[in-house]
Amino acid sequence: MQLHTHTWGEGDRVALLIHGMMADHRTWRRVGPALAERGYRVIAVDLRGHGASGRGEYRPELFAQDVVETLPAGADLAIGHSLGGLTLSLAVDRLKPKRAVFSDPAWYLAGPAEGMGPELFAQFKSAPKEQIRAMNPRWEEADIDVELETLAVWDEATALGLSALFGKDDLLPAAPVVPSLVQLADPSFLISPERAALLEERGFEVRTVAGAGHTIHRDDFDGFMASLEGWIQPL
Repeated sequence: MQLHTHTWGEGDRVALLIHGMMADHRTWRRVGPALAERGYRVIAVDLRGHGASGRGEYRPELFAQDVVETLPAGADLAIGHSLGGLTLSLAVDRLKPKRAVFSDPAWYLAGPAEGMGPELFAQFKSAPKEQIRAMNPRWEEADIDVELETLAVWDEATALGLSALFGKDDLLPAAPVVPSLVQLADPSFLISPERAALLEERGFEVRTVAGAGHTIHRDDFDGFMASLEGWIQPL
């Protein structure tokens, strides 16, 4: 499936951005311009079932195939958040970016036995503004508005279609395909300290953004950008 994309900048370097579940390219409203200022042409997708992209069947391998069909191979940088991190990990051998950043990636999703599950994610589609604000006290008001807008066009069947992943404990990549940074929230409910240590053993660099919630780039934009030092072109 060809995905809807949004581009910032006209730089010689290329950066790819892949959002998480319930979001779309608008989640990168600050990251895209910041990378463009550093000389990148930044391309962000709307995954299937999100934003202006098409709907269909929802499986991890299909998300990955879509980004491979849509985005250019050989980019200088690729960043995937949450579901986008999982998607990037399944596509990285074909996208072949020079560097990959996995921002609090969905390499583990708590299942029903832990009081979570796909149905709870799907129900979030109707979350009111007050709930979003209460859950994300560090977000700017613009990010709360974007969240409401993206939820309105999100197909909640994406969560149900990924139900087989919830509670599954073997999604961690065996090794980085390209030089790779794993960026973690503090604490991360997707990557435990034990999983973080295992990722380091497997050759990933792991950095934690102190005090940041799951959507690091909206919870602490400055911390998000600072944690990319050495992985992105400086100003």
